[in-house]
Amino acid sequence: MSTLPPCPQCASAYTYEDGAQLVCPECGHEWRAGVPADTEPAAKVWKDAHGNVLNDGDTVTLVKDLKIKGSSAVIKVGTKVKNIRLIEGDHDIDCKIDGFGPMQLKSEFIKKA
Repeated sequence: MSTLPPCPQCASAYTYEDGAQLVCPECGHEWRAGVPADTEPAAKVWKDAHGNVLNDGDTVTLVKDLKIKGSSAVIKVGTKVKNIRLIEGDHDIDCKIDGFGPMQLKSEFIKKA
């Protein structure tokens, strides 16, 4: 009889095999045998048009004229946007632009100021 490793979450000694997975009956945690338990997916890193890393609260500048969907207005190149918030999705920057209001931008159209 082989000895199985304890559960990495609750340290229970009552783990068992279920195919290629190891299972803990006490906390319900499942993991693969032989794979380190602390391998988490890397945190997403947002970058601007020039490859600079962006953070929440940064001030950025537009590098391209952007049409506003559903309007004839255009946000001109060089417009400064203060206090951005990074979000998940296609449009990954949530911000408020003076004179236009709240909107979402793509990070490929901005540069860090």
